[in-house]
Amino acid sequence: MDPRPERIPRPGVPELDAVLGRPFKVLDDGLVRVVDYMGDDAAVVQAARVSYGQGTKAVSDDRGLIRYLLRHRHTTPFEMCELKLHVRVPMDAWRQWIRHRTASVNETSTRYSVAIDAAQRTAPDQWRIQAENNKQGSDGFASGELGARLSAEEAELQDRARAVYNGRLEAGVAREQARKDLPLCTYTEAYWKIDLHNLLHFLALRMDPHAQLEIREYANVIGRDIVSRWVPLVWEAFEDYRLGASSFSRLETGILAALGAGDPDRALAVARDAGWLQPARNGGYLRNRERQECEAKLQALNLTVPW
Repeated sequence: MDPRPERIPRPGVPELDAVLGRPFKVLDDGLVRVVDYMGDDAAVVQAARVSYGQGTKAVSDDRGLIRYLLRHRHTTPFEMCELKLHVRVPMDAWRQWIRHRTASVNETSTRYSVAIDAAQRTAPDQWRIQAENNKQGSDGFASGELGARLSAEEAELQDRARAVYNGRLEAGVAREQARKDLPLCTYTEAYWKIDLHNLLHFLALRMDPHAQLEIREYANVIGRDIVSRWVPLVWEAFEDYRLGASSFSRLETGILAALGAGDPDRALAVARDAGWLQPARNGGYLRNRERQECEAKLQALNLTVPW
């Protein structure tokens, strides 16, 4: 027997290779594209079963293991896979994006180069209204008349800001200072490399319906157009156990158990003991986000809220 270890080939995913380098359009002038990747579904399995060398042979076994790992939050095997993206994104969305400090990032610097001559613009029917009960969210859209005025003002402002910026450059002002009045809608570009575990965390947060629409558009493209091609077994499990799943706290589990036993009074007592049912002056209860989230979960399960 040859004592030398056999050569291990680099994993390849034909479905992802087919779109390698291809730009996926996002918003009006943004993009996402795959620059490179490491690993695949089999790499996750191999990391979890190192004693098997190449992992199990049956795809069904691999699928079951991947689902087990994700279901029980065994994260290390997913860190064996990495994805490198080139993104073009408005600076306001990029500020949210860069808060995920688990990636390696190299962004275009406007100290050294001229800022991208593009800014994200809002269509007249896409101006969102501030939500009354959510300080960081929106609810509904502005009227057509107001939207048209806002879009016209936006275009005028962006054009003026760009003209001022270009004028400063032409006058010889240093790039690091000329850029200071560029609006946050200006596009920036970056290379973003992240392992699969942290990528799934990013997607779980940014694909959520409560995430800001602009960054959600990028997350949807990364998840549904790229990750689903790259690691289809992982993506299936992620959709089942993260995107489409609900988690229940100890209190919520107590309420569900009481409702399942046909004891709504006990469910009511759990909510009251938790302080969820403080009476309001005008009737009903004081706003309690934890209670409201529980109510939404009960309604999703077609259960009657017991208070």
